[in-house]
Amino acid sequence: VEISGTTVTITCPLTEDSITWQSSGTKGVSEAQKYIIENHDSSPVSVSCSSGAKTYEMYLNAKVCANCAELDALAVTGIISADLLITFGVLILVYYFSKDRKGRASAGAGSRPRGQKMQRPPPVPNPDYEPIRKGQREVYAGLESRGF
Repeated sequence: VEISGTTVTITCPLTEDSITWQSSGTKGVSEAQKYIIENHDSSPVSVSCSSGAKTYEMYLNAKVCANCAELDALAVTGIISADLLITFGVLILVYYFSKDRKGRASAGAGSRPRGQKMQRPPPVPNPDYEPIRKGQREVYAGLESRGF
């Protein structure tokens, strides 16, 4: 069985010259040992070829499509290998470029040059949340716990 696009070619194993083909459903063209079905619609078909007393029954259940492309095992292996090599190459490039950037200061818009490390002053305390110190309990004396 050979499939090319929507054309299916079936070859009979008999070697005689006068071969008769019989098909259930789809009609095809018989040429000596070959039976050609053009515009096959992927429906199952029973085909038989006979010569004299010998008969071969075949059941064809082939999926065909007009826009398909055939790929052999070597092409598929090459595509997968090339994809893996490109992926690992990009991974290595990203690793080395990101490794070099760790020690540098970025020159972006929000950055400023770093001089000596200056200590930051403590944040300005919010007067609403002052800590209770000894001797200052009268500030908080007016606040009593409420029952919820």
